[in-house]
This record gives sequence, C-alpha cells and structure tokens, in this order.
Amino acid sequence: MFKRLNWLDDIDTLQRNYGVAVSDVDADGTGDFEWIVAGFAGANFVLKFNTSSGKLDNIAKVGTPYTELRDVEGKAIGVCACDIDGDGREEIYFLNTNRAYAGRSSYGDKLFKWRDRKYVDLFSDPLNSEIDAKDFAGRSVACIDRLGTGKYSIIIATYSQGGTGKFALIEMDVAHPENNAEDGYIILKNVAMDAGIEKATGGRGIVVGPILSTDGRSDIFFNNEGNPRLKNPGSNFLFKNLGNGSFIDVANQVGLRDEEENGRGVYLSDFNKDGRIDVVHGNWEGKHRVFLQKEENGKIKFENVATSEFETPSLIRTVISADFDNDGHLEIFMNNIYAQNNPQPNRLFRVTSHGPEGLPDIEQMAIGDAVETDGCGTGAAVADIDRDGNLDLLVSHGEDRAQPLQIYGVVNTNSNHWIRVLPRTKFTAPARGAKVSVTNSVAETQTVIIDCGSGYLCQMEPVAHFGLSDTSAVHLTVQWPDGRSVRQKLSEADCNRLHVIDHPDYVISSTLNSSPTGKNDSSNKNKTAFHEEL
Repeated sequence: MFKRLNWLDDIDTLQRNYGVAVSDVDADGTGDFEWIVAGFAGANFVLKFNTSSGKLDNIAKVGTPYTELRDVEGKAIGVCACDIDGDGREEIYFLNTNRAYAGRSSYGDKLFKWRDRKYVDLFSDPLNSEIDAKDFAGRSVACIDRLGTGKYSIIIATYSQGGTGKFALIEMDVAHPENNAEDGYIILKNVAMDAGIEKATGGRGIVVGPILSTDGRSDIFFNNEGNPRLKNPGSNFLFKNLGNGSFIDVANQVGLRDEEENGRGVYLSDFNKDGRIDVVHGNWEGKHRVFLQKEENGKIKFENVATSEFETPSLIRTVISADFDNDGHLEIFMNNIYAQNNPQPNRLFRVTSHGPEGLPDIEQMAIGDAVETDGCGTGAAVADIDRDGNLDLLVSHGEDRAQPLQIYGVVNTNSNHWIRVLPRTKFTAPARGAKVSVTNSVAETQTVIIDCGSGYLCQMEPVAHFGLSDTSAVHLTVQWPDGRSVRQKLSEADCNRLHVIDHPDYVISSTLNSSPTGKNDSSNKNKTAFHEEL
C-alpha cells in the first residue's frame, strides 16, 4: 500500500517525537494544512508542503511569527488544534509531561493563540497562569464543541496518581469581566467538574463526535488504562452529551467498558455503512477491538467483530481508519512500537463492508514501506498535504530512542474517484465534530466525523475524505454539533474536488470547489452553494 516519500530529506527530524496534529497554522488563505509535530526531545515542528520544491518546509523557526510554537523546553507528547474563541483561526494545544509519568508535571502545557501577528501562550497571561489543569501529566488531548456554539473546549486525558490529576475541560470564560476576545486576551477556565467528566484514572486515547447523539451533539470516548499501583481503574468511559454541555458515562450500558484491557489508539468510523458511528481501538499487549454499533430492542449496543488476526496483541500506539486507496473501503493502520529484541511491525487491514445487515470482512493487507519493523512509533496523522486527492501519512517515533519522522504515500489508487468535504463553523473555522455523509451513484452511503482528536496523542486533518472507486457522488449531508444540517446535490463534475461547506448561520454561505489538482479555482470563489437546510 505505502511507499516512503522524500519530503523530509532536507529537514533534520532525528529526535524523540510524539503526537501529530493537522491545522492551517499560517492561515494563508489557500486551504492548505500543515502537520504539527510534538517534539518530545527538541523543538516542535510545523511542516508545510512547498509546491515549488515538492518537499516540506519547517515554518516554526526562530525569528518567525511561529517561534513560540517550537517550545524547546517542553516535553510535548500530545497536540490538537481548534477555535476556542470564535475568531475563525484554530488555537494549538501542546500537552507536556516533563519528568512526570503520572500526577503533577514539572513544566506545564502550552495553549498557543495568534495575537499581535504572532503565536503566544495563553497560559502565560497572568489570569490564566494559575489554571491547575495545565500542570498534570496527560496522555491525549482533543477538542469539543460541547454547547454547539462553534467555540471549542480542550479535553485533556490525564494520567492520575492516587487521584491526583483529573481529566480537564478547558475553555474560554465568556462571562469573565476581563475577557477581551476581540484583542485576543482570552480568559480560560476548567469546566470538567460542571460537565461531569472530572475523572481520575489512567487516561490514554480520546475520540469525540456524535457517537450516540442523533442531533449532532458531540459525545466523548476515553480509552483508558488500569494501574492498581497508581489506583487507576482501567474501564473506558463513553460520555453522552445531555444537550446542555454536560455528560453522563454510559460505557457500561452500551458494552464499551473493556475493563480488563489497557487502551491506546482509538478512532471513529462507520465500518458497515449504516450511518451509525463505530469504534476501533488498540489495547497495549491486549486484544484489539472493532466495535460495531447496533440497536437491539430499542437499545444501543456495541459488538466486537474483530477477527483473531486483527485482535492479535501488540505494543500498539496509534490507530487510524481511512480510505487510503480511494476504493470505497476503509483501511485500518496500526502503528506499533519496537521493543528491545521484540520487533513490532506496523500492520494494515482492509474493512470491506457488506452493507448495514452484514458483518464487514477484516483482512490484513501488504503494508509496503510503512511496515517499520524496528520503528519506535509514537504517533501518526493523515492529511492530503499536497492536495492531489490522496491521503498522506506521517509517522513519528520516539519513546526510548531518537528516530526521524517518516512520510508515506499510497503506491497506486488506480485512478479511483474521490471527494473531500471541509465543513466550517459560523466563524469559518474547521467544524471539528461535524458529521459528513456522502451517497454514491450505487446508493452506498459513507459517513465520516471531522476529527477532534484521535489515533493516540494525535489529531487528523479537519476534512472528510471519501474514496468513490469508479462511482460518482450524488449528494452529501453535513450535520454540525449544534444539530443544524444541510444537504447538497452533487454531479459527476463534483468528484475529485474539495468542497468547503459553511454553517447555515454564516452570512455568505458558499461552497468553494477546488480544481482536481487541489488548487483554488477562482471561477468558483463566488459560487453559492445549492443546499437545503434540513
């Protein structure tokens, strides 16, 4: 499936790196996204594709507006991006764990905002410096539009020690008298207790989206690890959004506790194309899971349908589900970490759907160059960085030794068709947590959740990517976290294009279609979307 790309040959990335996120860091207006890499034993990276050289540039350099993003003193492992204040530009959160496996760390997290023509750390502002939640050892970070306002909160899965260091939910304090969003001076608060997610355990992976909610509201799944010595139970949490920004754990009722295993990477997908959101996750040296969501006698239940080959235990880190070869079927990439005298190759599985009534086939595939038998994998993220309609894969490495980052592309997509959808909030930021569905010309419907944080320590591009094989798309539907939906008709001419879909409350609602090469088509800049609000 994968071949190694030389995009990083001009950049020295040989250090211990961890999580990877994707965001439009430079807000250059072209619709390009950058990979953000958490540099655990050195500076963080921001990697932008250079169309002239055909390679990546690291734009996070000293003397640039991105200098502070380097944060050389931080031992970053997790990273995510989202718009917390509604200015249309995503803030960037780095989760640091300096000298801390659990409990309190010696160096706090960083939350970077674009202000005064550069990125600054909001936790350095006096009124934010005392927020305790930034100072605990975390394992994953993600975002959520818990109230459906288009303004996001940051979720932190901490690794507690004897109850010290509870899950956090950090957001802008809109009612604070000194909050000055217009000038970029944001007052923050931790609302985890009020929201009902302030738990103490061995937090690992996080995914966010309308897992159970039919009204678009985002739920939260925590993939946890048990540790009796630290008094951490291992049961997973599935927090259902109650519609008012608070949550209740229903993991036990729906069959997602998996309390005997130690969770790592996790992803949301619709594997059998029934419109329900399924959960795939890896367990450290335990059996990996593919949980299909089903309704039995009016109740939601998740059934593990992983094959014996898929569930084979490994030293799992990141798990990603995507259609890499655009054939209309999802693949699951499983990134493992090498242990001494114990090779742990990465693995790839194809999930072939047989429709809502049948179980999907899960079969291992030849992974190609991305096998990394001796790779110390610590994170990975996908994005169409060069905008050619094919997903690119970045894998980071670290833990016990330095290894360079690696980029992989797909060997052959057989000229399969594709369509990409970027929903935006009413503030024009990426609408993370939105649900996007595309129906093709043979009446198959695929569903993707715009990523809020997933894999493990990571966050994917904020675009729904659909492979269509030799079919065309006939319509798409977008549902935002506030429940608003639009439905848009499509034609063959809409294939092999990026569609930007604005929230219905955006004043100039439009669809900007890129050309098949992925570049902006000026002739479409003023094209009004034909859609019907549902």
